Amino acid sequence: FDNVTVLFADFVDFTKAGESMTPQELVSELHICFKNFDEIISKYNIEKIKTIGDGYLAAAGLPEHQIDHVDRAVMMGLDIVGVIPRLREDLGLSIDVRVGIHTGPVLAGVIGVHKPFYDIWGDTVNVASRLEKNGALGRVHISDDVRQALGGRFHFEDRGPIELKNRGSVNTWFVDWSSTRAG
Repeated sequence: FDNVTVLFADFVDFTKAGESMTPQELVSELHICFKNFDEIISKYNIEKIKTIGDGYLAAAGLPEHQIDHVDRAVMMGLDIVGVIPRLREDLGLSIDVRVGIHTGPVLAGVIGVHKPFYDIWGDTVNVASRLEKNGALGRVHISDDVRQALGGRFHFEDRGPIELKNRGSVNTWFVDWSSTRAG
């Protein structure tokens, strides 16, 4: 796929928060969180790729092309950040999330024979993951490519240049809903 938008969301210190839980409680809490993410993903018609421990990987613009895939992924990321306070209250957990989003080409396909699944690979996936890891709690961290694709529809905070593995110094941004967004 020539141009899709990849979103990584990861709970920060979820494993630490779960140390006081039974394994069943931990799985149940994570299930509730990811169920909320799945509802958000459905709202924007984005493809859930997989969960990786307490991380969530999704892509907009595949398997069917979506002209507004960048907007969809960013809105999903903002909704994920927005649902965390309610999940904190409902679950009684001290949880937070970081979200990273990058846009570009990916390889995609079904792999495996036993429990085959649809997966994606490539630099775009790696950059989205690194943006998440270098992000901030409760923020959606985007690449400059995403920023340029969004135009002026959102509010941006220049993060300045950061070092990303295999990319060097890149300019990144935090994004939030525009102040003109209807409630």
